[in-house]
Amino acid sequence: MSARKLVTLALAGLVLAATAACSSSSDADEPTPSSSATSDGSTKVDAPDTLRIAYQQIPNGDLVVKHNKWLESALPDTKIDWVRFDSGGDVNTAVVAGSVDIGLAGSSPVTRGLSEPLNIPYQVAWIHDVIGDAESLVARDGSGIASIADLKGHKIATPFASTSHYSLVAALTDAGLSTDDVTLVDLQPADILAAWTRGDVDAAYVWDPTLSQLGGTVLTTSTKQAAAGHPTYDLGVVTTALAQKYPGVVDAWLTAQDKAVAQLQDDTATAADAIAAELDLSADDVTKQLAGLTFLRGTEQLVPQYFGTKATPGSFADSLHQAAEFLHGQDAIDAVPDVSTLQAGIALDALDRTFGQK
Repeated sequence: MSARKLVTLALAGLVLAATAACSSSSDADEPTPSSSATSDGSTKVDAPDTLRIAYQQIPNGDLVVKHNKWLESALPDTKIDWVRFDSGGDVNTAVVAGSVDIGLAGSSPVTRGLSEPLNIPYQVAWIHDVIGDAESLVARDGSGIASIADLKGHKIATPFASTSHYSLVAALTDAGLSTDDVTLVDLQPADILAAWTRGDVDAAYVWDPTLSQLGGTVLTTSTKQAAAGHPTYDLGVVTTALAQKYPGVVDAWLTAQDKAVAQLQDDTATAADAIAAELDLSADDVTKQLAGLTFLRGTEQLVPQYFGTKATPGSFADSLHQAAEFLHGQDAIDAVPDVSTLQAGIALDALDRTFGQK
């Protein structure tokens, strides 16, 4: 671990910009990271020399924060090391290896991380997005597949242990099929596109931007799967070590993520431009993809439907428990953890501190 040092946290401009992006919020409503004031009026937090963040190429607020270098501005004496990963399973591996401090992963790999045998020492601290049509099951044009039932005997690609995998198996089950009725192929998004182009697979369940590159016939979406009782999310996790040693850094990261969601909600065009630059896509394409996801401000995440508060926890742990039951059925985890165990994996201290009523 590198030596600690105090850094000046440039939050005044960050908070003012977030307020301007969300005209419906007052100054009193805008969250600020926990920290200590100095004699010159600046704000300081204890921070590491390097902050390592695992990100994915998913069109959400994380790419807005990255592109605009908001954390670099907020923590000017800390090196922000953004490391790209292709799936949540890879992020889990990196956290176990001690290679990252903060990461983005879907609710299925996060649930796996909080369960036996991994028991990764991290906590869920942010909902990057509620997954909707931006993650879907599509069949190749000309394959003769027009419904989920038609998938019997066909080859389907998806990243295993991902939210897509979870939604795919749920969709098959609801349609009266089992995984034995199809051939499932474990591929990362980029590999799915290559296999699709070669004609090696008949269908795929995957997320944007790869999903939009496939085309094909949409058989179901994660919006429909959520309505059927199988909701999925892209989540932000922070290691327990970071949260305990550098709570002000976690607060700064949460504040930056909240600012990004404010922009996504109130100035979508500007946010789409930033994401487009990160994904090397047109802003129009990104705008269409954003419509398939739901973005929540920090205060919107502290409601009973999601995290709730430390005093009154919400039902989010129940969603993780449902995902754990699926993973156990797929032999991906040794046992289904109690809801209380999963509840302990939610960083309500940081969320309350940053977004709770002052």
